[in-house]
Amino acid sequence: MTEIFEIEKTQAYEATAELCEKAGLRRGQILVVGCSSSEICGERIGSGSSVDAARAVFEGISAALRERGVFLAAQCCEHLNRAIVIEREAVPGREIVNAVPQPKAGGSFAATAYSRFADPVVLEEIRADAGLDIGDTLIGMHLKKVAVPVRLEHNAIGMAHIAAARTRPKFIGGERAVYNEAIK
Repeated sequence: MTEIFEIEKTQAYEATAELCEKAGLRRGQILVVGCSSSEICGERIGSGSSVDAARAVFEGISAALRERGVFLAAQCCEHLNRAIVIEREAVPGREIVNAVPQPKAGGSFAATAYSRFADPVVLEEIRADAGLDIGDTLIGMHLKKVAVPVRLEHNAIGMAHIAAARTRPKFIGGERAVYNEAIK
């Protein structure tokens, strides 16, 4: 791996670790990641896919998640309708679909996840507990219903902007309701 990609690996690790801490992610929860390797390399999304950049970012993210026991859900690009690549263990009993992401059909990040996971499956959708959007890939469709923005100090990987979110349960009940702020 070249020096530039070592930097991106570190940036990915730091951003993921920061989000996990700020979102209060716990073992067994799911973090969805959309990643444009084109944007990381300073190109317009979808125009300059880089397997090397995707691998570096995948390594950084997966290391931070492995330490915490959090599952990675890798979002594919629009050519696979933003499907999700995830470890089968994270989604027992879920209906899977048949697709194998490729760098130009699914995206380099999703293709890397598929090749590196122990037992990968592809789902049409998921409801993740938090999300990391690297390069404006639009991950919102894969978050639980109430998403809350998380401002990260580590807000870029390479040339790509990062947006992050956590989720929380819906508040229900009206003006007399009491809520437990510790529930995340």
